[in-house]
Amino acid sequence: MSEPILIGGEWKAGRGPDMVSVYPADGSENAVVAGASAADVDEAVARAKAAMAEPAWRDMKPHDRGSLLMRVSQLISDRAEDLARLQMRDNGKPIGETRALVASAAGTFRYYGAVAETMEEEITPSRGPFVSMSIYDPIGVVAAITPWNSPIASDAQKLAPALAAGCAVILKPAGVTPLVALELGRICEAAGVPKGIVSVLPGPGAVIGDALVTHPDIARVAFTGGTEVGRGIARQAAEKLMPVSLELGGKSPTIVFEDAQIDHAVNGVIFGIFSSSGESCIAGSRLFVHRKILDQFTEALVAKTVQLRIGDPAAETTQMGPLVSVSHREGIEKYVALGREEGGEILTGGARPEDGGYTNPAGGDFAYRDGSFYLPTIFTGLGNDARMVQEEIFGPVLAILPFEDEEDLIAQANDTVFGLACGLWTEDYCRAWRLARRIDAGTVWINTYKLFSIATPFGGLKDSGTGREKGRQGIRQYQEQKSLYWGMNEAPLGWAD
Repeated sequence: MSEPILIGGEWKAGRGPDMVSVYPADGSENAVVAGASAADVDEAVARAKAAMAEPAWRDMKPHDRGSLLMRVSQLISDRAEDLARLQMRDNGKPIGETRALVASAAGTFRYYGAVAETMEEEITPSRGPFVSMSIYDPIGVVAAITPWNSPIASDAQKLAPALAAGCAVILKPAGVTPLVALELGRICEAAGVPKGIVSVLPGPGAVIGDALVTHPDIARVAFTGGTEVGRGIARQAAEKLMPVSLELGGKSPTIVFEDAQIDHAVNGVIFGIFSSSGESCIAGSRLFVHRKILDQFTEALVAKTVQLRIGDPAAETTQMGPLVSVSHREGIEKYVALGREEGGEILTGGARPEDGGYTNPAGGDFAYRDGSFYLPTIFTGLGNDARMVQEEIFGPVLAILPFEDEEDLIAQANDTVFGLACGLWTEDYCRAWRLARRIDAGTVWINTYKLFSIATPFGGLKDSGTGREKGRQGIRQYQEQKSLYWGMNEAPLGWAD
Protein backbone atom coordinates (compact mmCIF):
# COMPACT_ATOMS: atom_id res chain seq x y z
CA MET A 1 0.00 0.00 0.00
CA SER A 2 1.26 3.48 -0.87
CA GLU A 3 2.39 5.83 1.88
CA PRO A 4 0.33 9.06 2.30
CA ILE A 5 1.64 12.58 1.76
CA LEU A 6 0.97 15.84 3.60
CA ILE A 7 -1.58 17.97 1.73
CA GLY A 8 -2.70 21.12 3.49
CA GLY A 9 -2.43 19.62 6.97
CA GLU A 10 -3.96 16.24 6.10
CA TRP A 11 -2.10 12.96 5.57
CA LYS A 12 -3.70 11.21 2.63
CA ALA A 13 -2.95 9.54 -0.68
CA GLY A 14 -1.92 11.86 -3.46
CA ARG A 15 -3.84 11.73 -6.71
CA GLY A 16 -0.76 11.43 -8.90
CA PRO A 17 1.47 8.50 -9.86
CA ASP A 18 3.20 6.49 -7.15
CA MET A 19 6.78 7.48 -6.26
CA VAL A 20 9.07 4.52 -5.54
CA SER A 21 12.05 4.99 -3.21
CA VAL A 22 14.81 2.47 -4.00
CA TYR A 23 17.95 1.75 -1.95
CA PRO A 24 20.75 2.44 -4.45
CA ALA A 25 23.17 0.05 -2.72
CA ASP A 26 21.23 -3.08 -3.65
CA GLY A 27 18.18 -2.05 -5.66
CA SER A 28 15.69 -3.06 -2.96
CA GLU A 29 12.48 -1.10 -2.48
CA ASN A 30 12.24 1.22 0.53
CA ALA A 31 8.68 2.44 0.13
CA VAL A 32 6.01 3.43 -2.35
CA VAL A 33 4.61 6.92 -1.85
CA ALA A 34 1.30 8.11 -3.26
CA GLY A 35 2.57 11.00 -5.37
CA ALA A 36 0.87 14.36 -5.73
CA SER A 37 -1.10 15.70 -8.64
CA ALA A 38 -1.86 19.21 -9.92
CA ALA A 39 -5.18 19.00 -8.06
CA ASP A 40 -3.26 18.31 -4.84
CA VAL A 41 -1.20 21.43 -5.50
CA ASP A 42 -4.38 23.50 -5.78
CA GLU A 43 -5.70 22.04 -2.53
CA ALA A 44 -2.43 22.54 -0.65
CA VAL A 45 -2.06 26.14 -1.82
CA ALA A 46 -5.65 27.02 -0.94
CA ARG A 47 -5.25 25.55 2.56
CA ALA A 48 -1.90 27.27 3.00
CA LYS A 49 -3.42 30.62 2.07
CA ALA A 50 -6.26 30.07 4.53
CA ALA A 51 -3.88 28.97 7.28
CA MET A 52 -1.78 32.12 6.83
CA ALA A 53 -4.90 34.21 7.45
CA GLU A 54 -5.68 32.45 10.73
CA PRO A 55 -4.70 34.41 13.88
CA ALA A 56 -2.71 31.43 15.19
CA TRP A 57 -0.11 32.03 12.46
CA ARG A 58 -0.84 35.56 11.22
CA ASP A 59 -0.53 37.12 14.68
CA MET A 60 2.24 34.90 16.03
CA LYS A 61 5.06 37.07 17.35
CA PRO A 62 8.52 36.59 15.82
CA HIS A 63 9.97 35.28 19.10
CA ASP A 64 7.20 32.67 19.24
CA ARG A 65 7.99 31.57 15.69
CA GLY A 66 11.59 31.41 16.83
CA SER A 67 10.64 29.09 19.68
CA LEU A 68 8.69 26.90 17.26
CA LEU A 69 11.73 26.56 15.00
CA MET A 70 13.86 25.69 18.01
CA ARG A 71 11.42 22.86 18.76
CA VAL A 72 11.75 21.61 15.18
CA SER A 73 15.52 21.66 15.61
CA GLN A 74 15.34 19.70 18.84
CA LEU A 75 13.01 17.09 17.35
CA ILE A 76 15.40 16.62 14.42
CA SER A 77 18.26 16.13 16.89
CA ASP A 78 16.18 13.71 18.97
CA ARG A 79 15.54 11.60 15.87
CA ALA A 80 18.93 12.15 14.27
CA GLU A 81 19.99 8.52 13.82
CA ASP A 82 16.64 7.42 12.37
CA LEU A 83 16.64 10.35 9.96
CA ALA A 84 20.23 9.70 8.92
CA ARG A 85 19.47 6.06 8.16
CA LEU A 86 16.31 7.01 6.29
CA GLN A 87 18.23 9.39 4.05
CA MET A 88 20.95 6.76 3.58
CA ARG A 89 18.30 4.34 2.31
CA ASP A 90 16.69 7.00 0.12
CA ASN A 91 19.75 8.13 -1.86
CA GLY A 92 22.65 5.87 -0.90
CA LYS A 93 24.92 8.36 0.86
CA PRO A 94 27.25 6.85 3.49
CA ILE A 95 25.89 6.95 7.01
CA GLY A 96 28.63 9.30 8.20
CA GLU A 97 27.61 11.85 5.59
CA THR A 98 23.88 11.57 6.25
CA ARG A 99 24.49 12.11 9.96
CA ALA A 100 26.28 15.34 9.10
CA LEU A 101 23.40 16.43 6.86
CA VAL A 102 20.85 15.78 9.61
CA ALA A 103 22.97 17.80 12.05
CA SER A 104 23.12 20.57 9.45
CA ALA A 105 19.32 20.59 9.16
CA ALA A 106 18.92 20.84 12.93
CA GLY A 107 21.43 23.68 12.97
CA THR A 108 19.59 25.51 10.20
CA PHE A 109 16.30 25.49 12.12
CA ARG A 110 18.10 26.53 15.30
CA TYR A 111 19.86 29.39 13.48
CA TYR A 112 16.69 30.77 11.92
CA GLY A 113 14.90 30.42 15.23
CA ALA A 114 17.53 32.78 16.61
CA VAL A 115 17.21 35.07 13.58
CA ALA A 116 13.44 35.29 14.06
CA GLU A 117 14.04 36.12 17.72
CA THR A 118 16.54 38.91 17.00
CA MET A 119 15.84 40.36 13.53
CA GLU A 120 14.92 44.03 13.77
CA GLU A 121 12.85 46.43 11.72
CA GLU A 122 14.10 49.98 11.17
CA ILE A 123 13.17 53.55 11.97
CA THR A 124 14.64 55.54 9.10
CA PRO A 125 16.04 59.10 9.38
CA SER A 126 13.31 61.73 9.38
CA ARG A 127 13.28 64.27 6.53
CA GLY A 128 10.15 66.16 7.45
CA PRO A 129 7.36 66.43 10.03
CA PHE A 130 6.93 62.65 10.19
CA VAL A 131 8.41 59.48 11.59
CA SER A 132 9.26 56.89 8.92
CA MET A 133 9.97 53.23 9.36
CA SER A 134 10.60 50.10 7.35
CA ILE A 135 8.78 46.89 8.32
CA TYR A 136 8.61 43.38 6.87
CA ASP A 137 5.59 41.20 6.14
CA PRO A 138 5.61 37.55 5.01
CA ILE A 139 5.61 37.35 1.22
CA GLY A 140 2.86 34.69 1.16
CA VAL A 141 2.71 31.03 0.18
CA VAL A 142 6.13 29.80 -0.93
CA ALA A 143 7.12 26.85 -3.11
CA ALA A 144 10.35 25.10 -2.09
CA ILE A 145 11.62 22.69 -4.74
CA THR A 146 14.55 20.57 -3.57
CA PRO A 147 16.93 18.00 -5.18
CA TRP A 148 17.72 14.37 -4.42
CA ASN A 149 21.41 14.67 -3.51
CA SER A 150 21.13 16.22 0.00
CA PRO A 151 17.40 16.28 0.77
CA ILE A 152 17.17 17.07 4.46
CA ALA A 153 19.78 19.85 4.38
CA SER A 154 18.28 21.42 1.24
CA ASP A 155 14.75 21.14 2.67
CA ALA A 156 15.81 22.89 5.88
CA GLN A 157 17.62 25.70 4.09
CA LYS A 158 14.35 26.70 2.41
CA LEU A 159 11.77 25.68 4.98
CA ALA A 160 13.37 27.26 8.07
CA PRO A 161 13.79 30.86 6.83
CA ALA A 162 10.38 30.81 5.14
CA LEU A 163 8.67 29.74 8.38
CA ALA A 164 10.74 32.23 10.36
CA ALA A 165 9.48 34.94 8.00
CA GLY A 166 5.85 33.95 8.65
CA CYS A 167 5.17 32.24 5.33
CA ALA A 168 3.43 28.98 4.48
CA VAL A 169 5.50 26.48 2.50
CA ILE A 170 4.69 23.87 -0.12
CA LEU A 171 7.74 21.58 -0.12
CA LYS A 172 8.29 19.53 -3.27
CA PRO A 173 11.08 17.00 -2.81
CA ALA A 174 12.57 15.03 -5.68
CA GLY A 175 10.39 12.10 -6.70
CA VAL A 176 13.17 9.53 -6.16
CA THR A 177 13.93 10.72 -2.59
CA PRO A 178 10.64 11.63 -0.88
CA LEU A 179 11.06 9.95 2.50
CA VAL A 180 13.04 12.45 4.58
CA ALA A 181 10.89 15.39 3.44
CA LEU A 182 7.76 13.57 4.58
CA GLU A 183 9.36 12.91 7.97
CA LEU A 184 10.26 16.58 8.19
CA GLY A 185 6.57 17.35 7.64
CA ARG A 186 5.70 15.11 10.58
CA ILE A 187 8.31 16.82 12.73
CA CYS A 188 6.90 20.26 11.89
CA GLU A 189 3.46 19.04 12.95
CA ALA A 190 4.83 17.61 16.19
CA ALA A 191 6.60 20.90 16.93
CA GLY A 192 3.32 22.79 16.69
CA VAL A 193 3.32 24.29 13.20
CA PRO A 194 -0.37 25.00 12.47
CA LYS A 195 -2.18 22.73 10.03
CA GLY A 196 -1.88 23.86 6.43
CA ILE A 197 1.28 25.93 6.91
CA VAL A 198 3.49 23.08 5.65
CA SER A 199 2.63 20.65 2.86
CA VAL A 200 4.93 18.01 1.34
CA LEU A 201 4.12 17.07 -2.25
CA PRO A 202 6.48 14.58 -3.90
CA GLY A 203 5.75 14.07 -7.55
CA PRO A 204 7.02 14.54 -11.11
CA GLY A 205 8.78 17.87 -11.55
CA ALA A 206 7.14 18.49 -14.90
CA VAL A 207 3.73 18.25 -13.23
CA ILE A 208 4.08 19.37 -9.60
CA GLY A 209 6.91 21.84 -10.15
CA ASP A 210 5.12 23.44 -13.07
CA ALA A 211 1.82 23.62 -11.17
CA LEU A 212 3.54 25.35 -8.24
CA VAL A 213 5.54 27.83 -10.30
CA THR A 214 2.54 28.91 -12.39
CA HIS A 215 0.00 28.94 -9.56
CA PRO A 216 -1.32 32.50 -9.07
CA ASP A 217 -1.21 32.19 -5.26
CA ILE A 218 2.42 31.09 -5.05
CA ALA A 219 4.33 34.26 -4.16
CA ARG A 220 7.88 32.97 -4.37
CA VAL A 221 9.83 29.93 -5.57
CA ALA A 222 13.07 28.68 -4.04
CA PHE A 223 14.64 26.05 -6.31
CA THR A 224 17.76 23.91 -6.19
CA GLY A 225 18.44 21.72 -9.20
CA GLY A 226 19.58 21.64 -12.81
CA THR A 227 20.30 24.74 -14.87
CA GLU A 228 17.86 24.01 -17.68
CA VAL A 229 14.98 23.47 -15.27
CA GLY A 230 16.02 26.68 -13.51
CA ARG A 231 15.81 28.59 -16.79
CA GLY A 232 12.28 27.33 -17.29
CA ILE A 233 11.29 28.43 -13.79
CA ALA A 234 12.81 31.86 -14.39
CA ARG A 235 10.79 32.28 -17.59
CA GLN A 236 7.55 31.28 -15.89
CA ALA A 237 8.30 33.50 -12.89
CA ALA A 238 8.91 36.47 -15.18
CA GLU A 239 5.35 36.18 -16.46
CA LYS A 240 4.11 36.53 -12.87
CA LEU A 241 6.73 39.11 -11.82
CA MET A 242 7.49 36.63 -9.04
CA PRO A 243 10.82 36.58 -7.17
CA VAL A 244 12.84 33.38 -7.26
CA SER A 245 16.09 32.02 -5.93
CA LEU A 246 17.81 29.52 -8.21
CA GLU A 247 20.72 27.40 -6.98
CA LEU A 248 21.78 25.58 -10.14
CA GLY A 249 24.66 23.61 -11.63
CA GLY A 250 28.40 23.97 -11.44
CA LYS A 251 31.70 22.92 -12.97
CA SER A 252 33.93 24.32 -10.30
CA PRO A 253 37.68 24.85 -10.70
CA THR A 254 40.16 23.75 -8.05
CA ILE A 255 43.56 25.40 -8.41
CA VAL A 256 46.81 24.09 -6.92
CA PHE A 257 49.85 26.39 -7.06
CA GLU A 258 53.46 25.31 -6.83
CA ASP A 259 53.76 26.53 -3.23
CA ALA A 260 50.74 24.60 -1.94
CA GLN A 261 51.09 22.11 0.89
CA ILE A 262 50.78 18.95 -1.16
CA ASP A 263 49.18 16.73 1.48
CA HIS A 264 46.56 19.38 2.33
CA ALA A 265 45.78 20.01 -1.32
CA VAL A 266 45.56 16.32 -2.24
CA ASN A 267 43.11 15.63 0.57
CA GLY A 268 41.11 18.75 -0.26
CA VAL A 269 40.85 17.92 -3.96
CA ILE A 270 39.76 14.35 -3.23
CA PHE A 271 37.16 15.53 -0.72
CA GLY A 272 35.94 18.23 -3.11
CA ILE A 273 35.21 15.87 -6.00
CA PHE A 274 34.74 12.35 -4.60
CA SER A 275 32.80 12.92 -1.39
CA SER A 276 29.07 12.47 -2.02
CA SER A 277 30.24 10.34 -4.99
CA GLY A 278 30.60 13.61 -6.89
CA GLU A 279 26.83 14.14 -6.76
CA SER A 280 27.21 17.74 -5.67
CA CYS A 281 26.68 21.04 -7.45
CA ILE A 282 29.87 22.43 -5.89
CA ALA A 283 32.07 19.44 -6.75
CA GLY A 284 35.57 20.57 -7.74
CA SER A 285 35.57 18.74 -11.06
CA ARG A 286 38.16 20.82 -12.99
CA LEU A 287 41.61 20.57 -11.38
CA PHE A 288 44.24 23.08 -12.49
CA VAL A 289 47.75 22.15 -11.26
CA HIS A 290 50.88 24.25 -11.76
CA ARG A 291 53.17 22.48 -14.20
CA LYS A 292 56.12 22.63 -11.78
CA ILE A 293 54.39 20.16 -9.43
CA LEU A 294 52.11 18.41 -11.94
CA ASP A 295 53.82 14.98 -11.92
CA GLN A 296 54.37 14.94 -8.14
CA PHE A 297 50.84 16.07 -7.39
CA THR A 298 49.19 13.74 -9.89
CA GLU A 299 51.08 10.74 -8.51
CA ALA A 300 50.05 11.56 -4.93
CA LEU A 301 46.44 12.23 -5.99
CA VAL A 302 46.03 8.93 -7.82
CA ALA A 303 47.73 6.95 -5.05
CA LYS A 304 45.32 8.28 -2.46
CA THR A 305 42.23 8.02 -4.70
CA VAL A 306 42.67 4.29 -5.26
CA GLN A 307 42.63 3.80 -1.48
CA LEU A 308 39.14 5.29 -1.05
CA ARG A 309 36.74 2.92 0.66
CA ILE A 310 33.75 2.25 -1.61
CA GLY A 311 30.88 0.06 -0.57
CA ASP A 312 28.08 -0.47 1.93
CA PRO A 313 26.65 2.95 2.93
CA ALA A 314 25.79 1.54 6.36
CA ALA A 315 29.45 0.75 7.13
CA GLU A 316 30.99 3.37 9.41
CA THR A 317 34.22 3.54 7.38
CA THR A 318 32.66 3.85 3.91
CA GLN A 319 33.75 7.00 2.09
CA MET A 320 31.83 6.53 -1.19
CA GLY A 321 28.47 4.84 -1.53
CA PRO A 322 26.51 4.18 -4.71
CA LEU A 323 25.20 6.76 -7.13
CA VAL A 324 21.54 7.60 -6.72
CA SER A 325 20.31 5.29 -9.49
CA VAL A 326 21.32 2.97 -12.29
CA SER A 327 20.09 5.48 -14.88
CA HIS A 328 22.23 8.23 -13.35
CA ARG A 329 25.28 5.94 -13.50
CA GLU A 330 24.58 5.28 -17.16
CA GLY A 331 24.68 9.01 -17.80
CA ILE A 332 28.07 9.27 -16.10
CA GLU A 333 29.39 6.32 -18.09
CA LYS A 334 28.44 8.13 -21.29
CA TYR A 335 30.52 11.13 -20.20
CA VAL A 336 33.49 8.89 -19.41
CA ALA A 337 33.20 7.34 -22.87
CA LEU A 338 33.02 10.85 -24.34
CA GLY A 339 36.19 11.81 -22.46
CA ARG A 340 38.00 8.87 -24.04
CA GLU A 341 36.72 9.86 -27.48
CA GLU A 342 37.98 13.39 -26.93
CA GLY A 343 41.50 12.07 -26.32
CA GLY A 344 41.55 11.81 -22.54
CA GLU A 345 43.55 9.22 -20.63
CA ILE A 346 42.08 7.60 -17.51
CA LEU A 347 44.61 7.41 -14.68
CA THR A 348 42.27 5.52 -12.35
CA GLY A 349 38.64 4.46 -12.31
CA GLY A 350 36.44 4.61 -15.38
CA ALA A 351 34.58 1.43 -14.41
CA ARG A 352 32.22 -0.18 -11.93
CA PRO A 353 33.76 -1.63 -8.74
CA GLU A 354 33.21 -5.25 -9.73
CA ASP A 355 35.71 -4.63 -12.53
CA GLY A 356 38.19 -2.80 -10.33
CA GLY A 357 39.01 -5.18 -7.46
CA TYR A 358 37.76 -2.92 -4.67
CA THR A 359 37.11 -4.29 -1.19
CA ASN A 360 34.00 -3.48 0.79
CA PRO A 361 35.10 -1.54 3.91
CA ALA A 362 32.63 -3.46 6.06
CA GLY A 363 34.47 -6.68 5.25
CA GLY A 364 33.19 -9.84 3.65
CA ASP A 365 31.36 -10.20 0.38
CA PHE A 366 29.46 -7.27 -1.03
CA ALA A 367 27.39 -7.50 -4.19
CA TYR A 368 28.48 -4.34 -5.96
CA ARG A 369 26.63 -5.58 -9.04
CA ASP A 370 23.28 -5.09 -7.26
CA GLY A 371 23.84 -1.38 -6.64
CA SER A 372 24.63 1.67 -8.76
CA PHE A 373 28.31 2.00 -7.78
CA TYR A 374 31.01 3.70 -9.83
CA LEU A 375 34.72 4.15 -9.20
CA PRO A 376 36.33 7.56 -8.60
CA THR A 377 37.72 8.50 -11.99
CA ILE A 378 40.62 10.80 -12.91
CA PHE A 379 41.26 12.01 -16.47
CA THR A 380 44.31 13.69 -17.92
CA GLY A 381 45.16 14.80 -21.46
CA LEU A 382 42.01 16.86 -22.06
CA GLY A 383 41.81 20.57 -22.85
CA ASN A 384 39.59 23.01 -21.00
CA ASP A 385 37.35 23.18 -24.09
CA ALA A 386 36.52 19.46 -24.06
CA ARG A 387 32.83 18.74 -23.50
CA MET A 388 33.64 16.44 -20.61
CA VAL A 389 35.50 19.31 -18.96
CA GLN A 390 32.85 21.93 -19.67
CA GLU A 391 29.59 20.09 -18.96
CA GLU A 392 28.32 19.17 -15.51
CA ILE A 393 28.60 15.41 -14.97
CA PHE A 394 27.33 15.28 -11.36
CA GLY A 395 29.45 12.26 -10.57
CA PRO A 396 32.92 11.16 -9.40
CA VAL A 397 34.86 12.29 -12.47
CA LEU A 398 37.84 14.68 -12.28
CA ALA A 399 39.85 16.27 -15.11
CA ILE A 400 43.45 17.43 -14.48
CA LEU A 401 44.62 20.45 -16.49
CA PRO A 402 48.14 21.93 -16.19
CA PHE A 403 48.87 25.66 -16.08
CA GLU A 404 51.87 27.97 -15.86
CA ASP A 405 50.74 31.58 -16.28
CA GLU A 406 48.38 33.20 -13.76
CA GLU A 407 46.52 35.31 -16.31
CA ASP A 408 45.96 32.29 -18.54
CA LEU A 409 44.81 30.32 -15.49
CA ILE A 410 42.20 32.95 -14.62
CA ALA A 411 40.96 32.99 -18.20
CA GLN A 412 40.61 29.19 -18.26
CA ALA A 413 39.00 28.99 -14.82
CA ASN A 414 36.42 31.58 -15.88
CA ASP A 415 35.91 30.00 -19.32
CA THR A 416 32.72 28.21 -18.32
CA VAL A 417 29.03 29.04 -18.27
CA PHE A 418 28.99 28.22 -14.55
CA GLY A 419 30.08 30.25 -11.54
CA LEU A 420 29.22 28.41 -8.36
CA ALA A 421 32.42 27.60 -6.46
CA CYS A 422 36.21 27.53 -6.59
CA GLY A 423 39.07 26.15 -4.51
CA LEU A 424 42.53 27.76 -4.21
CA TRP A 425 45.58 26.06 -2.72
CA THR A 426 48.51 28.38 -2.09
CA GLU A 427 50.58 29.73 0.80
CA ASP A 428 50.74 33.20 -0.82
CA TYR A 429 47.91 35.16 0.84
CA CYS A 430 48.26 38.07 -1.60
CA ARG A 431 47.84 35.70 -4.54
CA ALA A 432 44.86 34.03 -2.84
CA TRP A 433 43.18 37.40 -2.31
CA ARG A 434 43.91 38.47 -5.88
CA LEU A 435 42.49 35.32 -7.46
CA ALA A 436 39.54 35.05 -5.11
CA ARG A 437 38.41 38.47 -6.32
CA ARG A 438 38.89 37.63 -10.00
CA ILE A 439 37.43 34.12 -10.24
CA ASP A 440 33.75 34.09 -11.23
CA ALA A 441 32.28 32.10 -8.36
CA GLY A 442 29.77 32.67 -5.60
CA THR A 443 31.96 30.83 -3.08
CA VAL A 444 35.76 30.59 -2.99
CA TRP A 445 37.54 28.25 -0.58
CA ILE A 446 41.19 28.98 0.23
CA ASN A 447 43.27 26.03 1.45
CA THR A 448 40.10 24.09 2.20
CA TYR A 449 37.02 22.95 0.29
CA LYS A 450 33.34 22.15 0.71
CA LEU A 451 32.94 23.62 4.17
CA PHE A 452 29.78 25.57 4.97
CA SER A 453 28.20 27.85 7.54
CA ILE A 454 24.47 28.55 7.70
CA ALA A 455 25.48 32.08 8.74
CA THR A 456 27.28 32.73 5.41
CA PRO A 457 25.25 33.47 2.24
CA PHE A 458 25.49 30.94 -0.59
CA GLY A 459 24.65 31.14 -4.28
CA GLY A 460 26.07 31.27 -7.78
CA LEU A 461 26.91 33.49 -10.73
CA LYS A 462 26.15 33.08 -14.42
CA ASP A 463 24.38 29.78 -15.21
CA SER A 464 24.86 28.65 -11.61
CA GLY A 465 21.86 30.67 -10.55
CA THR A 466 20.61 33.84 -8.97
CA GLY A 467 19.80 34.95 -5.45
CA ARG A 468 21.34 33.89 -2.15
CA GLU A 469 20.32 31.53 0.63
CA LYS A 470 21.58 31.30 4.24
CA GLY A 471 22.73 34.12 6.50
CA ARG A 472 20.65 36.57 8.52
CA GLN A 473 19.37 38.22 5.36
CA GLY A 474 18.08 34.86 4.12
CA ILE A 475 14.86 35.51 6.02
CA ARG A 476 14.27 38.69 4.02
CA GLN A 477 14.02 36.64 0.82
CA TYR A 478 10.65 35.48 2.15
CA GLN A 479 9.34 38.88 3.20
CA GLU A 480 8.00 42.02 1.56
CA GLN A 481 9.43 45.32 2.74
CA LYS A 482 6.88 47.99 3.58
CA SER A 483 7.36 51.66 4.48
CA LEU A 484 5.24 53.47 7.09
CA TYR A 485 5.03 57.25 7.56
CA TRP A 486 3.56 58.72 10.78
CA GLY A 487 2.57 62.34 10.40
CA MET A 488 3.80 64.61 13.20
CA ASN A 489 2.80 67.98 11.74
CA GLU A 490 0.68 70.08 14.10
CA ALA A 491 -1.02 72.07 11.29
CA PRO A 492 -2.97 70.53 8.36
CA LEU A 493 -1.02 69.91 5.14
CA GLY A 494 -0.79 73.30 3.49
CA TRP A 495 -1.21 72.31 -0.17
CA ALA A 496 -5.00 71.95 0.07
CA ASP A 497 -5.52 75.45 1.54
